[in-house]
Amino acid sequence: MTLPMSASSTPAPPASSSTDDPVLFTLSGGLATITLNRPDKLNSLNAAMHARLRQLLGQVADDPTVRALLLTGNGRGFCAGQDLNERRQAPDGAPPDLGQTIETTWNPLARALHYLEIPVICAVNGVAAGAGVNLALGCDIVIAARSASFVLTFSRIGLMPDAGGTYFLPRLAGMARAMGLALLGEKLSAVDAAAWGLIWRCVDDGDLQEAAQKIARTLATGPTRGLKHAKRALRRSLHHSFEEQLELERQLQRQCGFSHDYREGVIAFLEKRPPDFKGS
Repeated sequence: MTLPMSASSTPAPPASSSTDDPVLFTLSGGLATITLNRPDKLNSLNAAMHARLRQLLGQVADDPTVRALLLTGNGRGFCAGQDLNERRQAPDGAPPDLGQTIETTWNPLARALHYLEIPVICAVNGVAAGAGVNLALGCDIVIAARSASFVLTFSRIGLMPDAGGTYFLPRLAGMARAMGLALLGEKLSAVDAAAWGLIWRCVDDGDLQEAAQKIARTLATGPTRGLKHAKRALRRSLHHSFEEQLELERQLQRQCGFSHDYREGVIAFLEKRPPDFKGS
């Protein structure tokens, strides 16, 4: 169960994460950072990691002091998807019910990430494989190291993409490329992923963390309400008619116009100084 956080306090338990924990958490200056930390397993997710990630995402959603989230991984991989050691057959030879597994692990994780109102940045530090690809694509802005790659390994073991992959891929890369990635399971370089529009940017390996931090800090100190509404409007545009989208823009822009940050932005522009956004 996730407990709401006070707006005046920093959540104590995550801040005390040990470097041995499989999921690390920090919170500083409105920026929450979640780091997958099973480098010896290419950060593949087991049941304990799923539970911890959902707890942290719920905590981030409940804490009004958090204004952006950065997701990344430790080691040479971002995330290799599901830990297949948990997919072995039962002693009686019965195969696992993957539908139930998806319902209790990957779907709740995908929903928690997708419905976060604040901007979510993903720094792909190495290979993203299987559901690890879809975990990254579920974020709002994805930046990847040049040596990183994306590979949908599902077809290699007789499965189909899950964790929202069949939703994100056609929308980001187009149907033809989505089909090729899903059916062939070929590795896609970070350079090509950026060229395809699958991710925001590819940078040199040594620049990844600095570049990701710069984007994350910019968003964490930005006009939070406006950013939330922009994210909401873009997401809903995929399902709206033109007239429905115009009406949504009217409603959300009206709310932005009543915000402190809009007033501050206009005054700062007129005074020719950087704005001091408060996220309200």
